Amino acid sequence: MSATEWFQARLRSGEKSKVPVAPEGASKGASKNAPKPSARPIAERLQATLRKADEALSPRALRRVLADLQAVIDPRVSEVEGGRRAHAIADAYRAATAEERRDYWALMSEHFAADAQKLKTARDQHQAAVGTPDEGQAELRLRRALVSPRMRLLQRFAVEPEGMRFLVDLRADLLPCLKSDKRLLALDAELEQLFSTWFDVAFLELRRIDWDSPASLIEKLIRYEAVHDIKSWSDVKNRLDDSDRRCYGFFHPRLPNEPLIFVEVALVDRISDGITPLLDEAAVPVLPARATTAIFYSISNTQNGLRGVSFGDSLIKRVVETLQEELPRLKTFATLSPIPGFRTWLAKNAADLLPRLDEKREAELGRLIGSLPPTAERLLAAVDAAATFDAKSPLRQWLLQAAAEYLGRALVDGTPADPVARFHLGNGARVERLNWAGDPSPKGHKQSYGLMVNYLYDLKRLDKHRTWLADGKVAVSGDVEGLYFKKG
Repeated sequence: MSATEWFQARLRSGEKSKVPVAPEGASKGASKNAPKPSARPIAERLQATLRKADEALSPRALRRVLADLQAVIDPRVSEVEGGRRAHAIADAYRAATAEERRDYWALMSEHFAADAQKLKTARDQHQAAVGTPDEGQAELRLRRALVSPRMRLLQRFAVEPEGMRFLVDLRADLLPCLKSDKRLLALDAELEQLFSTWFDVAFLELRRIDWDSPASLIEKLIRYEAVHDIKSWSDVKNRLDDSDRRCYGFFHPRLPNEPLIFVEVALVDRISDGITPLLDEAAVPVLPARATTAIFYSISNTQNGLRGVSFGDSLIKRVVETLQEELPRLKTFATLSPIPGFRTWLAKNAADLLPRLDEKREAELGRLIGSLPPTAERLLAAVDAAATFDAKSPLRQWLLQAAAEYLGRALVDGTPADPVARFHLGNGARVERLNWAGDPSPKGHKQSYGLMVNYLYDLKRLDKHRTWLADGKVAVSGDVEGLYFKKG
């Protein structure tokens, strides 16, 4: 089989199984295809004889699954035996339908919670002991009461070598159903708590992924690339080129051949203003020894089930350290990032931005769109042709100003509205520069009218920028700040 045939075959198989992965920091809503919960409470179903039409497992099968789950944490069995029993349940779960899996979650959620009475007693005792010599002992009892049988059950699943993979996949199944079934929230929270410990960066290995990496690993890059789709065999080869490209991923010992997150890096001589040159297979590479700038142009999480467990901050730090050790001339570390939420935000907020125009700009825009004063509807229709605007176009200037407002001032609950901005600014980066037509692809136009942004990682000011963000102030460069509309 030729290299091209190999790539095409794996790309086709990857597309069939491809799971959309949220950008770092983004959250997804409930899936339209998520199985719906049964109307009858699980406790009632366990006591019943017959199954109703909207129920997946019969009462008899439901009781059998519950007994199997309880057997996993039977105090009379060893951890190894408990892990073996959990493995058998995992096999049955994998063979189950989506609706049947939901019954597994319901059993785990409702029948393995912490004992409510013991928890109340421990909480009351702790409250009464605060400020006394018995406070420490009371806190210990409260902590023990808070540990649910469900937590022990989940830990038993992780005993087996494939148990970690199973739990990550289970949570990926679970997440789209949380909005429609609040009973599952505790199960989700405990999975996230365990993953935050098990996948702590202290246990992760940073590995470089290059052209000599196993084909199965390169296939995963193709499948999980979430920012700029890999279009061909030569495309992936270009991104892994040993001269002016680097790719690194975090790996966990229990998932040794599965990158949890990976970052693609271009070694260049200046901060990049567009993605096309970086992905151009015919571009003349910059010699690594002469490169002064590292551009992080794609960061992709690969595991939906690990949502809420952040690796990105540590990944970037580790990659920076690795690159500095290899290439001491590198002084500038920045991203070339999409602005995925901009177009949607602008559609909702354009009317609020119009009163902040000065009279001259208002008149210019009004004449261009045939509406004095300009309306949000006419303006949004006009900027849809952003790719045709020249450098002096008032419409182009207005879009850049709106993007600066979005990235620098649009906060939701004290954090940036844009998911990618939330990730990088939360890491201490600064909004450095907006790039017109940075991503001319249909996807780029759909997300942000083709605009892209550079976030600068000034290693000496990361903590300072985080402090600013905690106080509700976004770190931006003077150029970006100069684009702000006047205060309304």
